[in-house]
Amino acid sequence: MSDIEIRTEVLTRAVSSGLMGLLFLVMPLQAQLTQVAVDQQQRPDKPNELSLSSAVALALKDNPGLAQFQARYQALQQIPEQQGTLPDPVLSLNALNLPTDTLHVGQEAMTQLQIGISQALPYPGKLKLREQASDFDAQAAGHSVAEWGNQLVANVKRSWWQLYYLDRSLLTINRNQALLRNFVQVARTKYEVAEGLQQDLLLAQLELSKLIDQRIQLQALRRSQAIKLNRLMNRPVGAAVQLATRVAETMPLIADRAELIRRAQKARPLLMQVADQLDAAKSRLQLANRDRYPDFKLGLSYGDRSGRSPGGGSRPDLVSVMFSVNLPLNRDSRQHKAVKQHAHQLSETRFGQQDKRAQVEGEIAQAVSEYQRAQQQFVLFQTGILPQARQTVASMLAGYQVDQVDFLNLVRAQLTQFNYELSYWRALVEANQALAQIVAAVGEENIYE
Repeated sequence: MSDIEIRTEVLTRAVSSGLMGLLFLVMPLQAQLTQVAVDQQQRPDKPNELSLSSAVALALKDNPGLAQFQARYQALQQIPEQQGTLPDPVLSLNALNLPTDTLHVGQEAMTQLQIGISQALPYPGKLKLREQASDFDAQAAGHSVAEWGNQLVANVKRSWWQLYYLDRSLLTINRNQALLRNFVQVARTKYEVAEGLQQDLLLAQLELSKLIDQRIQLQALRRSQAIKLNRLMNRPVGAAVQLATRVAETMPLIADRAELIRRAQKARPLLMQVADQLDAAKSRLQLANRDRYPDFKLGLSYGDRSGRSPGGGSRPDLVSVMFSVNLPLNRDSRQHKAVKQHAHQLSETRFGQQDKRAQVEGEIAQAVSEYQRAQQQFVLFQTGILPQARQTVASMLAGYQVDQVDFLNLVRAQLTQFNYELSYWRALVEANQALAQIVAAVGEENIYE
């Protein structure tokens, strides 16, 4: 028989005998139940428990979405050198001016077997601008990997803390179920000895049933949240998730909003990404302006005329040099339009940069506000509301035993304490979720004073 069951039996016997010492049995019971919860919360982590840092490390290592962004970045890194390299030269083999009647290479003086090579030469500066634009694109992709990783970490932290809240809620429900079962037993015993009302018994049973229903709902929510966390870590969705139970129940001091925004301007990958995109757009506009100038092509060929004619005699071989240039005859409809296109795209990127800056500032301001709200609530529940609620329940328990407090008020007080306990854990979790969001919004872990 458990310690709680033993105390329940003693409590029931005390009610049956009408002992005034019941108060000294009830209050230690609640104190012990509270201490059990504290002990469970503070016990050392088990080897198979998933800590927050372990969840983050698994996600960064195995998440396929992050791997996809990394592969894209690695692919884009291969482009700049390609764009900065001259086009491949062209080798040509030709048979020129063969007579159609005999196809004899020595019949006509104009006939020759020719080998040549040519090379396209873009206008000076074009290759460099193409390479530069592609290099900025690759750098932007690298920042997108970092940004995606930051958001992944924030999502893992939010999911982990939500699971932690559900675990704390289930533990709180278990503790309150134990207390309500004692209430039911006390109410039944008093009713059986004609010292209590049947409605007290029914009320206690009803509230106990409500807790059971709430537990069922929370268990379903926990399963769903565990699936979400497993997906982020790329584990089987049905894998068991047992969280570590030791967490720091503290509220660290963070830097003020203006300082966090200043740090984000230097550290947030999203802002560095749009800065590189802006540089890439500038390079492409310069390239569009340079495209108004023609490209060139150089060629060299050697013509073999060593074949002898039917009449005898030899002919000298020929060397040819070629130079060609493209003519931008459709400049107004092509090159000028391209310049306008890239000018508008540059404006689009500038406006996008302004929007991203405002977005980052808004994310930081919202997360800081959420953290401050949760921090204040946590301190209030920790130092004021919860201790007062526990004292109120203990006092009402004592008053109920001497018929100075009705059962309805006792149950209400216990349920109020229960709700405050849930609110306490909710404030702790929301504060840590807000911290995770602040870190992601700033782009670095150093968000503290």
